[in-house]
Amino acid sequence: MASAAALRATRPTFTELFTPKLVTLLREDYGWADLRADALAGLTVAIVALPLSMAIAIGSGLSPDKGLYTAVVGGFLVSALGGSRFQIGGPAGAFIVLIASIVERHGYDGLVLATLLAGLMMICIGLMRLGTYIKYIPFPVTVGFTAGIAVIIFASQVKELLGLDIAKDPAALLPKLGAIGANLNAIKPQAVLLALLAIALIVGLRRVRPKWPGLLIAVTATAFLTWLFGLDVATIGSRFGGIPNAPPMPSLPAFDIAKLKAVFPDAVAITLLGAIESLLSAVVADGMTGRKHRSNCELVAQGVANMAAVSFGGMCVTGTIARTATNVRAGARSPVSGMLHAVYVLLFMLMAAPLASFIPLAALGAVLAVVAWNMAEKEEFVRLMRASWGDALVLLATFLLTIFDDLTTAIGVGVTLGAFLVLHRLAEAVEIEGGGQLISEDQADTTGTERTAYDPHRLEGDVMVYRISGAFFFGASAAVSSVLDRIGEHPRIFVLDFTDVPLVDSTAAKGLEGFVHKLTRSGTQVWFAGVRRSVRRTLLTAGVKPPLVRYAAAPEDAVALARADRRPDV
Repeated sequence: MASAAALRATRPTFTELFTPKLVTLLREDYGWADLRADALAGLTVAIVALPLSMAIAIGSGLSPDKGLYTAVVGGFLVSALGGSRFQIGGPAGAFIVLIASIVERHGYDGLVLATLLAGLMMICIGLMRLGTYIKYIPFPVTVGFTAGIAVIIFASQVKELLGLDIAKDPAALLPKLGAIGANLNAIKPQAVLLALLAIALIVGLRRVRPKWPGLLIAVTATAFLTWLFGLDVATIGSRFGGIPNAPPMPSLPAFDIAKLKAVFPDAVAITLLGAIESLLSAVVADGMTGRKHRSNCELVAQGVANMAAVSFGGMCVTGTIARTATNVRAGARSPVSGMLHAVYVLLFMLMAAPLASFIPLAALGAVLAVVAWNMAEKEEFVRLMRASWGDALVLLATFLLTIFDDLTTAIGVGVTLGAFLVLHRLAEAVEIEGGGQLISEDQADTTGTERTAYDPHRLEGDVMVYRISGAFFFGASAAVSSVLDRIGEHPRIFVLDFTDVPLVDSTAAKGLEGFVHKLTRSGTQVWFAGVRRSVRRTLLTAGVKPPLVRYAAAPEDAVALARADRRPDV
């Protein structure tokens, strides 16, 4: 009881779990030097976020201003309310495929409704303290869907890179490629040259001047050339009429129950992807800084930010790994840098919105092409393909389903396959060994701990001892039961050593009950030794209890008690 009370005392309180990092940091000695560092870091991130936000919105089938609204409203709230010191929120490339599909099927109002529902789900997941379970998503699943998203992002930008004017660009990959192939005769060389120039500037500056804002320089240079030479290419102004110089007033679309049902699966997909992406981003920031984020607080902030962003005409918000890493490298010290990054983007809209009309869409397509290349974890993909057949299966299933079906199905199938793979590996790791008399001297096992060994050559005939090692659950139950059922002569005393069994499930416990009944009917006295408290609770619940079976602290104790015909307290 005392240990349970001590455990409760060490658990964080609700206030500790859900207090935003901003509040925690402002309680500390936050001074002018910190503010200057955050202001510079926020400006650096804003310079990166400006072209990315517009490019991601356009790639998602929306107007560029919706990406900017998301960076302003969503980015501000993620930093102000979140559980990470360095998280930068905004539109993310990982959402392009999902958003484009939702907009194609349900329109922008459907996206708003799905994002509102997703925001509520994220808040509920956070408040129920389920954020920590995101870490159980297998690594091959995250690599698989990230690579799949990268392929679709690149495919979605081919028309911009080639200057193609496709009236209705399908969201699905194969129809999209078909539409591009049917319009290859309309390639605009000027758009191709601008796209190549933008890619060359981004990649070249990243190598020779990594601290320079390569994305912004590439977009600005191509916009200047487009204006100077009057190039016949699609621009933000020609396709969207420019961008507004301020966010709109908040509003929500009309909806009914039928619409809610229609967008609910999309809301689940937004929730899953948003939670995974934001918490992965927070983990990356933790790894770069040695800090620790509050995952459930972060999910609540992401939920609020998503609901607010679409209320102000934006799109889905999540933590962005590249911008968060940029924030850390730029010397950020607190969430104030993320809030200031949103303010800088807003100032751009207020003062420089007319200049955005000259930005060529080929340059923004180049930005997303580079983003797609960088987000695909190519080395990890190859490594996992070579690691084992199980990891390769999970990876390829997630990757191909992301490309040819949808993200929700891909994650669901990937996680399910990953779970079965783990269960298979756990089942194969369970061992059962047996023999006769216990040897008094110690013998070290593979973990370096002391275990009592069995020596079949010292078997006296009346005692048989078996040891189970590993998690004894339904996946291993059949194999263990098969070994036990093959026991020939039934001894007078049978001891089953559970010292190395960390858990038993109801299936395994029920199988043991049948085996014990078979032994006791032949007159064998059955003892379970070294049973942990949680394992014993499961066994007792399944009916494996005295007088059917007796319990002892160790195998030696079981043998001694059985021979003395004594019974331990139970």
